[in-house]
Amino acid sequence: MPAFMSKAFDVRRPAFLILGAPGAGKGTQGKVLGSIPRFFHCACGDVFRSLDTRTPIGKRFVEYSSRGELVPDELTIELWKAQVENWAESHVYKPDIDFLILDGIPRNVDQARMIDKFLEVHQVFHLSCPDRNELARRMRKRALKENRMDDASDRVISNRIATYEAETKPILEHYSEALVTNIDATKPPVEVLGDIIARIIELPAYRSIGKEIG
Repeated sequence: MPAFMSKAFDVRRPAFLILGAPGAGKGTQGKVLGSIPRFFHCACGDVFRSLDTRTPIGKRFVEYSSRGELVPDELTIELWKAQVENWAESHVYKPDIDFLILDGIPRNVDQARMIDKFLEVHQVFHLSCPDRNELARRMRKRALKENRMDDASDRVISNRIATYEAETKPILEHYSEALVTNIDATKPPVEVLGDIIARIIELPAYRSIGKEIG
């Protein structure tokens, strides 16, 4: 058994998925939830930023990224598993008592199917913001704040939203209706967080882990 599957994924681990278009606030909510004990925020960006490019799997990633090519789904999930295992081995993430909060991964239905082998997703929080102009405003504001001027262009913003609609949003149909909670992402962030937490504390999986560590 590969090293990255030895601990964190010896059984399917509990997880929540935050899904939404760019600008809907996934990262904000994921970070806040991840600061609460028994929740571990796992953002796709963190996985790639933590990658050791000297390792065999890291070198495979560089082969694609250096050519400007998309990383295949299988390699993306392999990288994700390896990083989660690293977090488990360093005891940052405790797979027996922590819920993974997934943000930015999976990016498409194929990746969601792959992740199903390793995780039990107890709820998908869909941060809904039908007003695409509002999403564009948020994305532009964030890009300017982070000094990423290229990401503030209308073309880039439109492409990112279109990619989400075509590739990522169909993930909602991969899960049963009972697993999907729609959250109004146009509310202030603290109210969005409140709606997410209110749903989590109702779930049997949360109550079960709460009893074990209480």
